[in-house]
Amino acid sequence: MNRIRTYDRLKGVFGGLLLSDGLRAKTMRGGAWLGAGSVAEQVVRFARNMLLARLLAPGAFGTMAIVLSSASLIDTVTDVGQKGAIIQNPRGGEDSYLSASWWLGMGRAIFSYFLIFSMAPWISSFYGRPELSALLRVTLLGVLLNGAMSPRSILAQKEMKLARWAVISNGGGICGVILTVVLSFFIRDVWALAIGNCGEQAFRCLLSYTLCPGLPSHRWDGRAAREILTFSRGIFGLGFLNLIIARTDIFVLARLYPSASLGLYAMAVSLVTTPSVFFTGVMGQSLLPALSSIQEDVERLNRIVVEVTSWMILVGLPAAVSICLCAPYLLRVAYGSRYVAAGGPLSVACGVVLLTALNAVLTCVLFAKGRPGVHRHSVAATAVTMIAAVYPACKFLGPVGGQVAALIAMVIGYLFQLVRLRAVTGLNLFRYGAVVVLPALGSAGMLFVVLGSRRLGLTTSPTACIALCVGTCVVACAVCAAAHLRASKRKDGLYSPRTPASAVAL
Repeated sequence: MNRIRTYDRLKGVFGGLLLSDGLRAKTMRGGAWLGAGSVAEQVVRFARNMLLARLLAPGAFGTMAIVLSSASLIDTVTDVGQKGAIIQNPRGGEDSYLSASWWLGMGRAIFSYFLIFSMAPWISSFYGRPELSALLRVTLLGVLLNGAMSPRSILAQKEMKLARWAVISNGGGICGVILTVVLSFFIRDVWALAIGNCGEQAFRCLLSYTLCPGLPSHRWDGRAAREILTFSRGIFGLGFLNLIIARTDIFVLARLYPSASLGLYAMAVSLVTTPSVFFTGVMGQSLLPALSSIQEDVERLNRIVVEVTSWMILVGLPAAVSICLCAPYLLRVAYGSRYVAAGGPLSVACGVVLLTALNAVLTCVLFAKGRPGVHRHSVAATAVTMIAAVYPACKFLGPVGGQVAALIAMVIGYLFQLVRLRAVTGLNLFRYGAVVVLPALGSAGMLFVVLGSRRLGLTTSPTACIALCVGTCVVACAVCAAAHLRASKRKDGLYSPRTPASAVAL
């Protein structure tokens, strides 16, 4: 009888979480598809990096970092935010809006590539690297391919039919990664990376028309275009400011240090920025449509913010501490012994990534409320701090200074946005901050175990150290998760056997 009751309880909870028509179920189903696709892509990408780190010189990765950063500088300046406008606008699914969005995006892509093509020789001269000009012009053909994607692919995100979008986005990425690996056996230099990067966008464009067929209308709807551009005014310059935060360290380090040092730095930081892209991508594509559908229910929005943040910190903080404790050993195993020198940037990058993920939750709420301008102010504060801190940090601290500056800037921007969000939704900051206590205690226990084992000489090899850090991280997350679920059960009885499945929905 107890087994039957337990089965019925689990079935009710599972059905409420994944199989019902509630908002939580839709969000979790979409997040599951995006998560599975992103995990598959990131695993393949990580395997690619492990292989290419042994096939290509570090200088190739440094040169590619300059190419992508320089190209992003032009691409983000012209961002009109048409995808976010379609997702946020209640009428965004109409054909007139989709067509207007496609033409605006394609026009932006053509203009961006024209600027990149024109400025390529100047960028090459600025960095003193003649090969950059041709690399920029070939790599950034991906900008045109991205702009040419099917207009109905945005509709898949808006309607939370995220299985198709996962195949388009992550499937294209996986195909591009495979192409890069194949090319690297024949082209043992940075051109394998450049062609592979362009190939990713080509595969995504092809998949978008295969899974979401539909061509834009030749008729121009002025009203739809004006509404999209009205939304874009709230985020004008946002992409450029985000670029400053994400890429200023690359620009400065490229001027101060050789390509090999920059390559070590870029590959080390990518170990944690890759999961960051995964989390923020899944969140933006699944959480934003969900929050947009309840944008007037402020109390519900705040409850979701606290719940999502608590789980992110519960998993993210122990994971960040674990990576910091074994950073040099991770780099040795992943890329080889010559990358061990980049352990410092990797450790600091963990804090940057965690704050970026937490800040993404707040950003989704502001966009769902139609207040992108508030987020822009936060990003501006972060960018100004980054500009002020990055050069002296890199000059006096070396490559690790790039991530130190990013960490300082992210702290400023995160706190600024948190305070501004409180003014928009009335978020209880005390309740929000309380979610840090439990993961902090678990992380402190990890530190005690790992540092104590090292002091006793129990972890002398890289493999043993990594295994201990991973093991303590899993235990800490499991203990904290169990405690959090018990606290939630005492608080509102969400998982009581008498609670109907519909009560679990957000």
